Amino acid sequence: MSGTAGTNRVVEWLVSAAPDPGHCRREWERSPDGMAMLPAGRLWDVLSVSSTLGYPTLDILTSRLDRPGPVLSEPDGARIGFFVPAGTAARWLGTGIRCAGRGTWIVVPYPGTASTGGLRWLVPPDGHGTLNDPALFELALHEAAARLADGSTGEPDGDGRGSPNGPGFDGG
Repeated sequence: MSGTAGTNRVVEWLVSAAPDPGHCRREWERSPDGMAMLPAGRLWDVLSVSSTLGYPTLDILTSRLDRPGPVLSEPDGARIGFFVPAGTAARWLGTGIRCAGRGTWIVVPYPGTASTGGLRWLVPPDGHGTLNDPALFELALHEAAARLADGSTGEPDGDGRGSPNGPGFDGG
């Protein structure tokens, strides 16, 4: 698979987490869906939450940051995975949050490819190692949960993300 300089930088950053970067590249090339397995716990951990909570959490992070760290959506859209610094999963406590850290592997789509309904990047990596700050992520989770408790549905709007002002989020 080939790509732009930005995509190449992202690929290099992602494969640097692999024990064998060449194998990871070949896995992406051979996979019909452009997927590869990468170990969590080396460069990043992944905290996964339900999409009902994940989309509004992403909206809150996006409203407060120029660009959040990488975020994945599972193939069925049921869960959203936020990339956080390595070691976060071992310290994280929270109901309904799945943690992938040292000793676990995650499926990662090739950056820059269009989604065909499978696993997809909601926020692709930037190639510089930017991750979601765990403290900001936790605050955004709390704010999203409070909004949902106030009667918001958290359903994605037309762009595939929940929106605090968009249809479905505010009950309208």
